[in-house]
Amino acid sequence: MNEQKIKQDSVCIGKNIKEIRKKRRIKQVDMVKYIQLLGVDITRESLVKIERGSQHIYISQLNAIKEVLHASYDELLK
Repeated sequence: MNEQKIKQDSVCIGKNIKEIRKKRRIKQVDMVKYIQLLGVDITRESLVKIERGSQHIYISQLNAIKEVLHASYDELLK
């Protein structure tokens, strides 16, 4: 199954994820664990790259991150 990726060219999704994660005081390692518990494949290295904007994010990862952070799509995609 080919999953759709979201490019971070015009929207700084990674930067928004990092800001919200830090506000919620969630460590990267813990966030990865929570995402994996939701059945989404992600590593800490991938999360780091997503937050830096150097890796595109899969829709399933965005959905899981949204759930873990209790954030809206508006917050993540602003």
